[in-house]
Amino acid sequence: MSEALSRLRALSFFAEIPDGLSASFLDWLLLEDSMTKRFEQHCAKVTVEIIREAFVTADEQLPEAGLLPPAQRYWLREIVLCGDGVPWLVGRTVVPESTLAGPELALQRLGNTPLGRYLFSASTLTRDFIQIGRSAELWGRRSRLRLSDKPLLLTELFLPASPLYEEEK
Repeated sequence: MSEALSRLRALSFFAEIPDGLSASFLDWLLLEDSMTKRFEQHCAKVTVEIIREAFVTADEQLPEAGLLPPAQRYWLREIVLCGDGVPWLVGRTVVPESTLAGPELALQRLGNTPLGRYLFSASTLTRDFIQIGRSAELWGRRSRLRLSDKPLLLTELFLPASPLYEEEK
């Protein structure tokens, strides 16, 4: 999965929605609801494989830090989301340490629970933006979300077996 993580980190983001994307692609890339829930419509079981969970500092190759409030440390979670055991998405969540207070401390203890299952059960969730990105032939997106007005950044790369590409065929 290190190659997939490299591709996720190499995503180039568009300032605006790129021309020429089909309605089906845009429906996936601009989805405001839970990607986990969307994936569950295409398989029997969605699972999470944790690649890395740890505190990191902004100078540890954390380009997302510029889209979040300054912090001494950030909680970093990198995962693979699988549909029926097939890798469909690589996700990277960056959370300023200041966000991890009160109920949001649960972000550190998700384990194999998909982030979407936690986030979209919170009544205080808002989204500042969604940006579409591309890395070679793969598509991705990043969103700044807020729980109780506390920010976190989620970057997602759709892997080749993802239903996003199946619908396009």
